[in-house]
Amino acid sequence: MRFLFGSKTDLPTPDQALPGRADPIVEPGRHAVLGTPMAPPYRAGAEVAEFALGCFWGAEKRFWQLPGVITTAVGYEGGATPNATYDEVCSGRTGHAEAVRVVFDPKQISYEELLREFWEEHDPTQGMRQGNDVGTQYRSAIFVRSDAQREAAERTRETYAAALRQSGYGAITTDISDAGEFYFAEEYHQQYLHKNPYGYCPDHSTGVTCSISRPEA
Repeated sequence: MRFLFGSKTDLPTPDQALPGRADPIVEPGRHAVLGTPMAPPYRAGAEVAEFALGCFWGAEKRFWQLPGVITTAVGYEGGATPNATYDEVCSGRTGHAEAVRVVFDPKQISYEELLREFWEEHDPTQGMRQGNDVGTQYRSAIFVRSDAQREAAERTRETYAAALRQSGYGAITTDISDAGEFYFAEEYHQQYLHKNPYGYCPDHSTGVTCSISRPEA
């Protein structure tokens, strides 16, 4: 029962997290829009970025539309439960965020450009929620895979924090941490808004910073 494990906005400790399972819940195939493999190995020279910015349906669609993006996938990251299911993540007892993996060609699009999309496609000041979606799985996070990614993420966080303060927003709550295991979500979540064009998702077409001066990433 929920009251035994805190509120929807409390991250569980590792000993409180659900045990999960040893085997993956899905074997990811090809991207329904781009036609590229969602799982590694990726093409030579490709780089990987991973973000959490609320509902992963709309977030993934935004990223797969960018030139230079090779493939995208949605999954669960940042928690303690191995190979968690969607229902387990929604229970708040895995610690995972709904995450988007973006595999990109750095010769065509930079990590800084992906960060710009990240910051401007959600409100990074809301803590354990995004709009009406409340819970730890909807938190804002950047999972970095190199020192260069961490430096860029931290630098742009400061830039956007200053711009948001000037526009009357609160402090940025985005967590920047080393990437852990990315667990692919169930097949029906992958490219969901391509398969279900009228499916529900918060509006990711405009970001909170669109009404302020656009900071340089």
